Amino acid sequence: MKYPGLALAALCAAAFAARAEESYPNRAIRIIVPVAPGAAADTLPRVVGDKLSRRFGQPVVIENRPGASLNLGAEVVAKAEPDGYTLLAAPPPPLTINQSLFSSLRFDPSAFTPVTIIAAVPNVLVANIDAPFRTLPEFVAYARANPDRLAYASAGQGSSPHLAMEWLKSLTGARVVHAPYSGGLAPALTDVLGGHVALMFNNLPNVLQLIRDGRVRALGVDGATRSPALPDVPAIAETYPGFVVTTWFGVVAPPKTDPAIAAKLSAAIAEEIRRPDFVELLDGFSAIPVGSAPAEAADFMKRESARWREVVGKIGVKLD
Repeated sequence: MKYPGLALAALCAAAFAARAEESYPNRAIRIIVPVAPGAAADTLPRVVGDKLSRRFGQPVVIENRPGASLNLGAEVVAKAEPDGYTLLAAPPPPLTINQSLFSSLRFDPSAFTPVTIIAAVPNVLVANIDAPFRTLPEFVAYARANPDRLAYASAGQGSSPHLAMEWLKSLTGARVVHAPYSGGLAPALTDVLGGHVALMFNNLPNVLQLIRDGRVRALGVDGATRSPALPDVPAIAETYPGFVVTTWFGVVAPPKTDPAIAAKLSAAIAEEIRRPDFVELLDGFSAIPVGSAPAEAADFMKRESARWREVVGKIGVKLD
């Protein structure tokens, strides 16, 4: 052998990695969630954390770090030790969207070590029940005929609901004023219910019962197809092909985390989310379980980043 020292070092490194993966985890895991408590983006990581805690016999602590368009929590994880004991569980913005909205970030989304995609849920465009339109075409016609007389709510500048509506505006020519809410989706939805703003995009789990109770009206879902939970509500893509703003929930680890640890976490999460009780929970959220392997999650996030870079370029939204 030409380089016996290098070969020995490689074997030692491989053995060390195997031992680290076998002993992981041997202490508490912290999952950073970059949103406020209460919404689906907070609930799903909590359930996953509970499952992992029972599985590994170690505490799994959820730490909410909302702020800065979800960048604050992502930055914490990007700077954490790459030992698998600090993870980020997040919807798309800090992983695949914000790099197109900000000229610079204090972290590199592409440098995270992907673990898995937990699940995906459609968003739905909902309107106040007394709004002067009942369907998506009626909304577009009204917004064109009455420019800037309607306001739409979002969870803030650069949030998925904001980008979804700006994208829809660019496709339809509708003129609607943006009303951002710094407190997240809950206060925005409260004002849609109260008629202070006309409509908003929201995660389907957050509004499904309100739709069924007749308290808000669903105009369209933004998945690629109709949602089984709302079979009579058209997919916006039926009228505007390619309009897909599905919310998914990814788990990533700090840059340079051992791939063996990411693979162990991914396999554990995938197994847990396919258990009957978790499937039932996801059904209640109108969510689709995913449980992708790290390589699959990495490929998916890369495609999503490219897609959102194109969309943000078209609608011209910048946050700095």
